[in-house]
Amino acid sequence: MEFIDYYKLLELDKSASKADIKKAYRRLARKYHPDLNPNDKEAQARFQQINEAHEVLSDPEKRKKYDEYGKDWQHADQFEEAKRQRASSGGFGGGFGGGGQSYSYSGNFDDDTFSDFFEQMFGGRARAEGAHRGRHFKGQDFNAELQLRLSDVYESRKHTLTVNGKNIRLTIPAGVENGQTIKIKGHGGAGVQGGPKGDLYITFNISNDTSFRREKENLYSTEEISLSTAALGGEIRVKTFNGEVKLKVKPGTQNGSKVKLKGKGFPKYKKEGQFGDLYITYKVKVPENLTEKQKELFQELKKTGI
Repeated sequence: MEFIDYYKLLELDKSASKADIKKAYRRLARKYHPDLNPNDKEAQARFQQINEAHEVLSDPEKRKKYDEYGKDWQHADQFEEAKRQRASSGGFGGGFGGGGQSYSYSGNFDDDTFSDFFEQMFGGRARAEGAHRGRHFKGQDFNAELQLRLSDVYESRKHTLTVNGKNIRLTIPAGVENGQTIKIKGHGGAGVQGGPKGDLYITFNISNDTSFRREKENLYSTEEISLSTAALGGEIRVKTFNGEVKLKVKPGTQNGSKVKLKGKGFPKYKKEGQFGDLYITYKVKVPENLTEKQKELFQELKKTGI
C-alpha cells in the first residue's frame, strides 16, 4: 500500500495548527470536489485522500499516532501493547531489541510488513498464540463527505460514491439531515491478518435550494396575502414541498399569524410514509400607489374606525 503523506497532501508542515489544517482542508476540498470535477477520477480520488488526511490530522489523538507511526497509525495501539507485553516478559529491555536481536520501525510499511514485524517481536509464540487466539485486526475506517441539496433528500435515492478509487452505490434514505453521519459497514480498509474490513462513515453536507426553512422534519415558509383577503377571508394557493394546495384564509387574519398544514413537511428519517408539518406565517401586504377611488374607499373605512 502506497504511503500518503497527509501533511504534504494538505500542503502543510508538521507544525501546522488546527486552524491551519481546517483552512487547508476547506480550500482543497472545494478545489477537488466531485461536483466541480465531474467524471474526473483523479480529482475524486484526491478529494477522498484530502478527507482522510483531515479526519486524521484534525483529531489530536489520531494525529499523535500518525506523527509517530506514519500511515500505520491505526495499528498504534497494537504496537504499544506488543511492546508492553514484550517488555513485561523481559524480552525488550528498553526498546525494540531482545535475545540478541534488534528491530527498527520506519513508520512507513504495509500491512504485510506489520504482520512480519509483529511476529518478529513475539517470535514463534506469536504465531502459535495468534493461530489459537485469532490475532485479527479490523481495517482502517474511512470518512467521506457527500454534498447534496435539500431537494435531493426529499425522497430516497441511489447515489454513487468514489472511495479510494472504488465506486460504491448506495441508497440514501429520505429525510437525512445536514451534518448527519451514517455508517456503511465493511467498506473501509482491508483487515490485518484476516481481520474484518473497516467501515465507511459518510457525513452529509446539505444545502438548501428551496424557499422553505427546515427544522428536522418540519418546514416553515412565509405567504403574502392581500389586505382585503386578510380582512374578509378567502381562498389562496400555497406552495408545499411537492406541489400546491388550496388554503382557506379566515376573516380577520392578522399579520404574522401562523397556520399548520399537517403532514406537509419533510419525510421523517427511516420512517416510511411519515412526514412532519408545514408551518405558514402570513404576511399581510399593505397596498401602495392607491387610485383616487381606492383612497376614497379607505377614507370611508377610516371614518367607521377600521
